[in-house]
Amino acid sequence: KMKRVSAMKKYKIAILGCRSRGTAAAKAYHSHPRTDVVGLCDIVSSRREVLGRELGLTALFDDADAMIQKVQPDIVVIPTAPYLHCPLTLKVLEHGVHVDIEKPMGLNLTETDAMIIKAAEKGSRIAVHHQWRVSAWTQAISSAFFSGKIGELRHIYASGKGYYGGFGLMEIGTHLLTSLIKFGGSVQRVTAHATVRGRQISPTDVLHAPRGNGIIVGDRISASLLFENGIVGTLLQHRFAKNDLNAHVVELCGTEGRLLWHPYGAWHLPNPYSLPKDGLDCWKPLDPQYPKSFEKADIEFKSSQMAEGDYWFVEEYVRALDQNRDHECNGMAGRHVIEIIMGIFESAAFGRHVDLPQVKRDHPLLRWREEAGLKPPDKMPLNDTEWLEEEEHRLNDCSK
Repeated sequence: KMKRVSAMKKYKIAILGCRSRGTAAAKAYHSHPRTDVVGLCDIVSSRREVLGRELGLTALFDDADAMIQKVQPDIVVIPTAPYLHCPLTLKVLEHGVHVDIEKPMGLNLTETDAMIIKAAEKGSRIAVHHQWRVSAWTQAISSAFFSGKIGELRHIYASGKGYYGGFGLMEIGTHLLTSLIKFGGSVQRVTAHATVRGRQISPTDVLHAPRGNGIIVGDRISASLLFENGIVGTLLQHRFAKNDLNAHVVELCGTEGRLLWHPYGAWHLPNPYSLPKDGLDCWKPLDPQYPKSFEKADIEFKSSQMAEGDYWFVEEYVRALDQNRDHECNGMAGRHVIEIIMGIFESAAFGRHVDLPQVKRDHPLLRWREEAGLKPPDKMPLNDTEWLEEEEHRLNDCSK
């Protein structure tokens, strides 16, 4: 049974991890009139001290349990490296508090299942920090879509911005997938193909992703997703020579028009097709939609990258707790994103359709290697540049 709160309560927030995403989250919660940041925790003293000075906060800790016991937060934010998401969430949930966890929710289904079970056991709520799903631009797209501006939905398309495919799937792909299920509903079946330098993947291509994003495969991944409403969607995670933010998009194609957006813009095409003779100005820009309180937020905060998305995420958490319901980006939605990703990896590896949810909850790529008589892959550098250098070295050796 979930905890009930008074409608106008001011929620207390503790931040567990003060690097870039922790700083962004702390500033968003600090700026919202219904939330107070009451504690900061980081094992690196300089990080918590710098952020503490910026927020005017002296409740600084190097131990999560000590922080929670001292400041008694309603929500603990966990914006750490992905490989720490599950263990830290399970630790925090033991205190019976709510959680705001950075994406991806977990590195496999075993982890996400454990988090869902623990939250239910403790009567706590999990929200996965997919700020793009609730951002001002997505609010504009949602208003247009649900008011019928593009008629009946026919197809959904999404593309990453050029990261190494499997890594992009665990990184940017989580934002894309949660946006797709917002409009298409849950995914029932996955069919995927993955390549490395243009050739079909093999079990020896399975490796650890950079930034602690788990086990991945493939520099180019193309997936077809069958949604519960019968719509088929396409997801591309293709490595580019150079990242291109313009390729980082979601597009909804309907019988009467199309909607397109990426993190910094949204547009409506008032007919299903855009022919060369129509010109580029046939796409009509949409106006971003902000919470009323965002107007009063600190100007410096509002000018930072993705501030409005983080602020909207906080706004939605406040509304959800006021109404005793789950956040739109809740744990079940976060787990479904991981189910889709694991389904994509399984389909690409074993060459078959994969129905969701999966009966087998282990990591399909580790299972693939095991069936090929291989041990789990060796560790790789966490830094993107060093990781790519090592992967290029491996591929060059394989081609000799």
